[in-house]
Order: sequence, then C-alpha cells, then structure tokens
Amino acid sequence: MLNQQNELLHQFIRYVQIEKNFSVHTVREYETDIQHFLAFLQTEGIEDLQGVEYIHARLYVTKLYEEKKARASISRKISAIRSFFRFLHREFNLDDSSFRSLYHPKKEERLPNFFYEEELTQLFEANQGQDFQSLRNIALLELLYATGIRVSECTALELTHIDFHYSILRVMGKGRKERIVPFGEYAHVALQTYIEEARPHIMKNANHAHLFVNMRGGELTPRGVRHILSEMVKKASLHTKLYPHMLRHSFATHLLNNGADMRTVQELLGHAHLSSTQVYTHVTKEHLRKTYMNTHPRA
Repeated sequence: MLNQQNELLHQFIRYVQIEKNFSVHTVREYETDIQHFLAFLQTEGIEDLQGVEYIHARLYVTKLYEEKKARASISRKISAIRSFFRFLHREFNLDDSSFRSLYHPKKEERLPNFFYEEELTQLFEANQGQDFQSLRNIALLELLYATGIRVSECTALELTHIDFHYSILRVMGKGRKERIVPFGEYAHVALQTYIEEARPHIMKNANHAHLFVNMRGGELTPRGVRHILSEMVKKASLHTKLYPHMLRHSFATHLLNNGADMRTVQELLGHAHLSSTQVYTHVTKEHLRKTYMNTHPRA
C-alpha cells in the first residue's frame, strides 16, 4: 500500500509541476507536506487512502498544533493535502471530503520587517567598492530595493530581461505571470557598471545568460543571494539580519509612506490579491504611531 501511495503522490507532483506550473519551491513544500501526512497515516494504522475520514484530518491538525507549528505552516499543509485529495477525487474518484470541511487557522497578525531609509543608506555606503565583487553586490542590492522583486525572480533574470532605454525589467512571477517593473537611476547605473565592468571578468569561461553570477561564474542561487546580503549587513555593522524579503517589504513600505497608491504597489509586487498588499498599510500606520509616540512632547 505504501508503494501505491508513493505512486499517487508522484502523479500528483507531476500534475502540479506540469499542469499547475507551480514553482520549484512550492512543489517541494507540497511534496514534503503530503509525505508528512502519509507518515502520520501509517502511525494511525491507515494504509489505504480510501479509509481517510474527517476525524483523521482533525487528528492530524491537532497533532500539528501540539507540535507548536506556526499557523501559516498549518494552513499551507491543509492546502497541500486538500489539493492532493482533490486531484485523487478527479482522477480516481476517491472521496475528498475529509479535508474539504477543515477550516484554515486564522493567520497571526505579524507585521513585515523592513528597513528605515537611514539604515538602507548606511548599508549602501558601507558596501561601496570598485572590485568586481563589490560592483556585483551593489547592483544586486540596488535592484532588489529598486524593484521589490522576489529572490527567486531575481536569480531567474537574464540579460535580455532588462531594458535600459526605458529602465524596466521583465519579471516572471508566481504562476508564470509576467509583469513589467521599472527601476530608478541608482539601480540603472549600478547594473550597467556591473554588466560592463564586472560580470565579464567574473564569468571567465562560463557561458550563460543569467544576470547575476557567483564568483566562479555560475548562476547565482537564492541561497547565494542570502549569503551575500548577510555579509553586506555585517560590513555595515547593522544589528539586524537581512534577508531578501526585507528589501521587498522595505520597497513596498517606503512607496506607501511617500504617497504611492495601493493598486500601483500591488501591481509592482505582483500580488494576485489586494489583501496581500494591504498588510503594508498596517506597517505604515505602526510607523506613524511609533514616530508620534517617540517625538511628541506630550505623548
């Protein structure tokens, strides 16, 4: 029965890869979540997926809460397993009601972390340099902050995706949805300098079209971007961790703080739903409140 379950999982993964066109990261998470659930079924003595009932779904979610999993993580697992059973129902007429009735846990109200403009200025100034690595790093930092693109979108960029005449990027986002994102003068100069003066030397004998490369000339990975940003923070002596999404959060927050409208920010970020963008209004309100409390004489 275990082999049969693994085969069904394999078919489902092929389905989300090819037909649904999910990202590599999402596919990996779905596969891990479903494997975790199948392992749980084994401990409960359920070897046939036909035998899965609502009570088993409830037991599984209760176990996740007992393990103190984050609500967002639990919600993602429910979505993954629900999609798996929906696929099995469509392809093999297997009952998918067990997870269909489950409610997603209410998300924790957690505001995104972002940099203040002064902190970003410090970060940029501390990492200036004329060596090839510094030119690449500044170009990477400028582009992430100038556009708010995701790290996966950044590492997928190729030279032909940049239009320097109009200062725009062609970005392939989630669900293979393409969008056009502008960038400003600082990013323009940093990118051109990197492409003309640093990238050819770093590439050496490598031959590929990816915009950002590691110091061996290969394609820069999301993990590589995280490492570069961490090193840049150390160099700037900032007492915080820097991960790529913080630059995305900073991009959105600073736009709204300076008067950009919500729909424009939604379009630039590539959010499918306005509700995903609205979290940044809470950030700006919190920023205003803290500023008031810290500066008003009678606050």
